[in-house]
Amino acid sequence: MLYPVSRFVLVPLARAIYRPRVIGKANVPKRGGVILASNHLSFIDSVVIPLTAPRRVVFLAKAEYFTGTGIRGALTRAWFNALGMIPVERGDHRAAQDSLDAALEVLRQGEAFGIYPEGTRSRDGRLYRGRTGVAWLALTAGVPVVPVALEGTQRLQPVGSRLPRPVRVTVKFGEPMSFADRYAGVPQGRARREVTDEIMAAIHALSGQELAGTYNERPAAPTS
Repeated sequence: MLYPVSRFVLVPLARAIYRPRVIGKANVPKRGGVILASNHLSFIDSVVIPLTAPRRVVFLAKAEYFTGTGIRGALTRAWFNALGMIPVERGDHRAAQDSLDAALEVLRQGEAFGIYPEGTRSRDGRLYRGRTGVAWLALTAGVPVVPVALEGTQRLQPVGSRLPRPVRVTVKFGEPMSFADRYAGVPQGRARREVTDEIMAAIHALSGQELAGTYNERPAAPTS
């Protein structure tokens, strides 16, 4: 119930305020499981994509966003639920596999799932190597992947900013990519790496970002 209401209210409001440029919207299949694999520049990317895509896009979000108390906690929880986000625990390898399993269930239900193959947002604007979870999902679920390129979201909500700024952004949806038939019989490790590299190459072609050539590691936690 919350999702249709959020689209009815938020999409026209966002378009009026931010006037996003949306390119290739017709490339997103209207039905059936599909992965939207995007570059990642800002926390707000997981809001921008659902508000500009032609159908509901489910993202995973940290479980703590859903456990806040008081009025602020309730509003935050309602906001993430309205956007169709699913709470997951973050941390060790088991948590990572649980996240992939949750994503797989979304795809098997015929929904669109959004993912950032880089793993975490780029703090210098470069495009980092993709991690192979996106390929595992595509090959396991047998669904197409639509590459997505975001431009300007790092200015819309810079790191450390609590509220978005009136900055125009661009969202590009590339042509769907299918892999299941092409990689039948190929060793799993090799297939996942090659599929991931193909997806990242498609994102790069859309975004034009400088390639980092390495993985994007999360910043180390501050020590006392």
